[in-house]
Amino acid sequence: MTCIKSPLVALSLVCLFIANCLSAKIPGHKAKADDEVTTTLTAGSKDAIFSSRASYTFNVKNATDAAQTGTVSYIAVTPAGVTVAKETRKIILSKHSSSSYDFTVPAQKPGFYKINFMVNVSDYDDTTRRVFGIRPDEIQSQHGRPADFDSFWQNTKAELAAVKPNFKMTEQTDQETENRKVYLVEMRSLDNITVRGWLTIPKTTIKNKKFTTFLALPGYQVDLKPMLGQDDDIAIMALNVRGQGNSRDVIHPKRLDYISLNVEDKNKYVLRGAIMDCIRAIDFIYSRPELDPKRIEVSGGSMGGFLAAAVAGLDSRAQLISSQNPILSDIRNLTDQDDWPMYDLRKYAGEKGIKFDQVLDNLDYFDIKNFAQNIKTPILLGIGLLDHLAPPNNEYAFYNLIAKKYRDIMVFKDLGHEVPMTYVLEEGHRMRDKFGLF
Repeated sequence: MTCIKSPLVALSLVCLFIANCLSAKIPGHKAKADDEVTTTLTAGSKDAIFSSRASYTFNVKNATDAAQTGTVSYIAVTPAGVTVAKETRKIILSKHSSSSYDFTVPAQKPGFYKINFMVNVSDYDDTTRRVFGIRPDEIQSQHGRPADFDSFWQNTKAELAAVKPNFKMTEQTDQETENRKVYLVEMRSLDNITVRGWLTIPKTTIKNKKFTTFLALPGYQVDLKPMLGQDDDIAIMALNVRGQGNSRDVIHPKRLDYISLNVEDKNKYVLRGAIMDCIRAIDFIYSRPELDPKRIEVSGGSMGGFLAAAVAGLDSRAQLISSQNPILSDIRNLTDQDDWPMYDLRKYAGEKGIKFDQVLDNLDYFDIKNFAQNIKTPILLGIGLLDHLAPPNNEYAFYNLIAKKYRDIMVFKDLGHEVPMTYVLEEGHRMRDKFGLF
């Protein structure tokens, strides 16, 4: 059970929980002793996004009792590893001294670039890895969406509508707190599969009170538990889509197999059903007299961010969307990636004897950039420039296709597959402002 104490940021912290469901370790420096060499890298813009030329200041501190000689250098490469710029400078650092070195990367085309800063001196070698962007608002995917994309999803939603939801709420008195009731929620979704989640509702003496609802969507193979808080005006629904958490009775793959389950058939692919599970959860919210259908926020990180983005493109009933580090954007631009999920998808295709082009053809229906033009709900996107699971080039390929009046983005230059508290607080403030929760 997730218990949140601060009434001001209670719901925002739920977002942080979701966003960190599949966080990645980020390169950084360990704490150094007082008698060692240390470095600090400062970008020339707060979010490491530039209009033409990137600039950095590389500070090297020598706290040792000996002079240090060697070099400082950088190398900038495209996401595919093609070198676009590099520079090396010889340095001499006397004992107990420090010096700063300003570097300017020559003008580059729109996009994101990996940049490594190296120090190689007498008693110390180290590399600081970062990413910078050049006019990312000009990034466009080179891959279109299927001609029948909209009809595919219209048919899928029609299939969902034909399934009787059989909504069921079971009070969990052993889990309730002084200020909240806890319910197990069950419902029938696409293919008549039962999915489950948790709903926590503030206790109140106000008759016929309707609560704002925060719908939390899960990261990859995350088992969401009841989420609690001190807020007396917000209900929290935590959904476990099929194959995850307490919704694994029919679909229960191994962790690594989930992303590829039935990907050879777009009509049977696991994420088709998972997206519909999220829409069924909105159906559930609409069915409850104590939940206000005009005040719903949908939020998730990683796979949950993917689900939130897809829901935004298929269902306009929620009034706010928050998508943190969403995976599966501009998928065909990930094909050279040796990391998850492309590695697992290639492996699955090989084991099944399926052409990888067939896998990509089916994944086009699940690429979040292909949902973007249909989004008509305010959406906040949070990304980390060091994210190798949801790279910034791919995230902007999605973001730039959303109509400007609906979109907003927060970029974190030193983070990977996660968002910080600043995003969390911003999302909380937006929710309270939008729904008049003061």
